[in-house]
Amino acid sequence: MNTIVLKEVLSPSIKKYVIDNPDIAAKAEAGQFVILRIHEKGERIPLTIADFNRENGTVTIIFQEVGNTTKRLGKLEVGDKILDFVGPLGVPTTPPEGKNYVCIGGGVGIAPIYPEAKALHKQGKQVKGILGGRSKEVLFYEEEMGKVCDELHIATDDGSVGHKGFVTDILKELITDDSVQIDGVIAVGPLPMMKAVCDITKEFNIPTTVSLNSLMVDGTGMCGGCRVTIGNEVKFACIDGPSFDGLKVDFDEQMRRLRMYREEEQKVTGCQCGGEC
Repeated sequence: MNTIVLKEVLSPSIKKYVIDNPDIAAKAEAGQFVILRIHEKGERIPLTIADFNRENGTVTIIFQEVGNTTKRLGKLEVGDKILDFVGPLGVPTTPPEGKNYVCIGGGVGIAPIYPEAKALHKQGKQVKGILGGRSKEVLFYEEEMGKVCDELHIATDDGSVGHKGFVTDILKELITDDSVQIDGVIAVGPLPMMKAVCDITKEFNIPTTVSLNSLMVDGTGMCGGCRVTIGNEVKFACIDGPSFDGLKVDFDEQMRRLRMYREEEQKVTGCQCGGEC
């Protein structure tokens, strides 16, 4: 249980692990996440489930090495065990009603957008995918998304592949194409990207779902670390989300909260103890 059965290096800083855990694989749905811990004194980190295989009893996670724990996690190899691997947590995504969807994944957000697009495709919906990143070196899952999307568009900041610019440029073109009405948008990626997506879809009154990767400790709603403001209500990403109505999310508050522990994270990252001191 919790053994890494497959490891792929998707880019120099993005890793994919397939984890043996039949219990989670049997219950996982698109939009849910796991919380893992790799050693007894380690922090708990939430990672959205990128895929699951009920027959094989495996769960796929994809993560970017940005902090101490994810860098340490990235050093594990096939055959290594993850100490704690808890899930599935959170509420499965409920897409807006309709037939035609746009699924947008930015950066490492491409990982959780894949099961969303896959689920819609399985239901017979029309899915247009947009993947975005700084350059082609940080993109992944183009082939997988191509199999579950009726159209797949790519945007990179430097133009090394696809459209030179942002995912929002392509989204605007799809929305203003009068031949097809878009019933819903699902976006997962950096907060500024999801905010920009929602600024556009709000203008056209298109229901939009986003996934918030908030600060999180216990995953039960007890610690309050993942507090988010949705409309005029306080919600907790771990038990009420992580998917929410993007048109109601207070993104500015979320961005402030994500910066709260940046100094502490930098201190731990610079330490040589690997987070154990």
